[in-house]
Amino acid sequence: MKLNIPLLAEICETAGAPGYEQRVRQLVIKTIKGIADEIEQDNIGNVYAIKRGKDSSKRVMIAAHMDEIGFIVKHIDDHGFLRFHTLGGFDAKTLTAQRVIVHGKKDLIGVMGSKPVHIMTAEEKNKHVQINDFFIDLGMPYKEVIKYVTVGNPITRDRQLIEMGDCVNCKSIDNRVSVYVLIETLKILKNCPYDVYCVFSVQEEVGIRGANVAAHNINPTFGFGLDTTIAYDLPDSKPEEQVTRLGDGVAIKIMDSSTICDYRMIQYQKDIATKYKIKWQPEVLPMGGTDTAAIQRMGKNGAIAGAISIPTRHLHQVIEMAHKEDIEGSILLLKHCVENLDKYNWELK
Repeated sequence: MKLNIPLLAEICETAGAPGYEQRVRQLVIKTIKGIADEIEQDNIGNVYAIKRGKDSSKRVMIAAHMDEIGFIVKHIDDHGFLRFHTLGGFDAKTLTAQRVIVHGKKDLIGVMGSKPVHIMTAEEKNKHVQINDFFIDLGMPYKEVIKYVTVGNPITRDRQLIEMGDCVNCKSIDNRVSVYVLIETLKILKNCPYDVYCVFSVQEEVGIRGANVAAHNINPTFGFGLDTTIAYDLPDSKPEEQVTRLGDGVAIKIMDSSTICDYRMIQYQKDIATKYKIKWQPEVLPMGGTDTAAIQRMGKNGAIAGAISIPTRHLHQVIEMAHKEDIEGSILLLKHCVENLDKYNWELK
């Protein structure tokens, strides 16, 4: 399988902070036209791409969130500098002197500014940088800034996708790589035993909000969350800290801080990966949660839920990186898992 790098790049580079997913939502809808049997939207902004199966008595929900971590303007000072609030969790130390895009009446490039090291006290140099130490410099005076920017405008990171060896590197790999995986899987799904609801969800980074609504609406029997996970396969890391490693295969989630995946689904995914010779690795994530939590618990009857995770380095930083083979494996595992759901014994033991 060859990755469609131009499509992946377009999905990753498109702006879509939590609550402001309009651009990426429009791109998703444009891309899935003709490959889904039906396309729906709900009031909160989730997109549902529905693939009808042989049996409509059971429903499968697959969720990949469209939003990316970002910021929102909360104050414009008399000199035109912006103060902001975070939308999702950031690693503050990575923001210094990075470019961002302020989405006002028109898009404006800004720079994350902070106190220069040359005039810091010894105490300031040794302390951990905090989010509120930063401001955004638009290079414009107040009178120009307020022509285009107002309190409440969203802000996203400014980075383009590049290929680095066997990897792709961009802002918003979390979770646009999963949006890409879901679109590519939707293209090749065949002979689905049950109705499949591919949900491109909103506001995951601020509390799994869109998926809560979608799962309540769909009431799935089976579910798969699609998201990135930590790959801490870096110098000085201990094996037990690494969670996953790039290039070691798609990750089958065992648990994270919001979900203990259904033991039946975990075994099913392992069996499918073995049957179709898909390289995989287990994932136990001590912190963080995904849309899987909503899929599992927010439907009327609960769902037999698991998750497919893409190992990713540098999560919630200015750039993030994933391995091409892990992305390919995610598509294949999801496809085969969905197509074989009716061939497994799902009885509680």
